[in-house]
Amino acid sequence: MRVFVTGASGHIGSAVLPELLRAGHQVVGLARSDGAAEAVAAAGAEVRRGDLDDLDGLREAAEASDGVIHLAFKHDEMRTGNFPAAVAADLAAVEALGSALEGTGKPFVISSGTLMLTFAGVTGRPGTEADFGSGGPRVDAENYVIGLAEHGVRSSIVRLPPIVHSSLDHHGFVHVLTDIARRSGVSAYVGDGANRWPSVHTLDAARVYRLALETAPAGSRLHAVAEEGVPFRDIAAAIGRGVGVPTDGISAADAAERFAFLGAFAGADNPTSSEVTRKVLGWEPAHPGLIEDLDHGHYFAQV
Repeated sequence: MRVFVTGASGHIGSAVLPELLRAGHQVVGLARSDGAAEAVAAAGAEVRRGDLDDLDGLREAAEASDGVIHLAFKHDEMRTGNFPAAVAADLAAVEALGSALEGTGKPFVISSGTLMLTFAGVTGRPGTEADFGSGGPRVDAENYVIGLAEHGVRSSIVRLPPIVHSSLDHHGFVHVLTDIARRSGVSAYVGDGANRWPSVHTLDAARVYRLALETAPAGSRLHAVAEEGVPFRDIAAAIGRGVGVPTDGISAADAAERFAFLGAFAGADNPTSSEVTRKVLGWEPAHPGLIEDLDHGHYFAQV
């Protein structure tokens, strides 16, 4: 297939591109900057210059492809507190890509997050692929893409856990938590830290995207989750070991000040199952778990 990939030079994209190329696909990667274009070309993919705001360009690229994987998101907006703007830009891009694929039978794979399940009210049990919200940030994009299955698109959603970890990760939540621990002198968790975050290795997640592109049934919700739920206090303890600072709990009232834009998420309990995804795609994770990866130390090397 000729596959158009947004976010091609990012954390997940840096693993998805070689995964697709090794499988024999031709890849066209969207690149906004010269550095991104160089990274896409170095991976062996064709470069298409543009960004998420170029909706006509996105439609044109989707029409010229045999399938689309949408990975890009305005993380810089989210980190500076403008999450609504990032969500709005993502939904506009998804609608532009999706409209170009209607009636073609081509695959369209987009990204979402498992944390959305917690905020949709899934509590007291692991979230499943059958769970979804009626609307809201990123959920609107999910529901739009699932609806494309009724309009001639082999659409699927890959929900990523809050921590996708590996040496390819340079800006993810582990780095945010590590920087906070260094600045504050404590690697913190909320309350008793028993709330759980799922995780997956980047290379295992990349395989989910490829398999979704190739084989996922239309209207599939998929979970790229290797570990159903790692207690947040264990994550904090591993970061504390890596940084060389103590670990301690803080109150929920102090979470926003300590964790900044992650304040709303740090205390969330988000155990998530990937049982259906494993069966549908024939996928099994093959790389180290989160704590083992943290203990390797690459997250804590300072340049």
